[in-house]
Amino acid sequence: MIKATRNITGQKVTEDFAFKDKEFEEIGVKLKKEIDAIFGRSLAIRELDSGSDNSPEIELVNLTTPYYDVERFGVSFVASPRHADVIAITGPVTHNMAVAVKKTYDATPEPKFVVAIGDDACDGGIFKDSYAVLGGADKVIPVDLKIRGNPPSPKEILKGLLALMKPYARKEGLS
Repeated sequence: MIKATRNITGQKVTEDFAFKDKEFEEIGVKLKKEIDAIFGRSLAIRELDSGSDNSPEIELVNLTTPYYDVERFGVSFVASPRHADVIAITGPVTHNMAVAVKKTYDATPEPKFVVAIGDDACDGGIFKDSYAVLGGADKVIPVDLKIRGNPPSPKEILKGLLALMKPYARKEGLS
């Protein structure tokens, strides 16, 4: 009974779940500077599943959780390709998704970037010899960057986005 009363009236003690990955923070701050210099606003990403096993999507969703909170670095996910700067394609391109992938690419305004996330999107992965799969995303649309891994970690995805910004910043004389 005393313990229950202390739980109600006493000071609340919670575990410290603060984010501790300094490398992730450094990458995020660099990415934010590149995004501000190039876009002058946030980087909008449209995730496109072309037949994946959902492991890359889980890692992309992890980026939006309070633990990683990637929006503080200027990265946001949008529901429409018409609002996107980047198409993040996951999974191998299946025959029945090829037209949808191409339509999504065409609906995204210029300038646009395409990032293949995960081994399956890069080259077909374990599905590449399947009768139902065309191959990686580059079989249907031009891919600017491939982030390998099965699945890549949120840190690897953030590093990939930073690598995507570097050549564009150099071309524009911003970096």
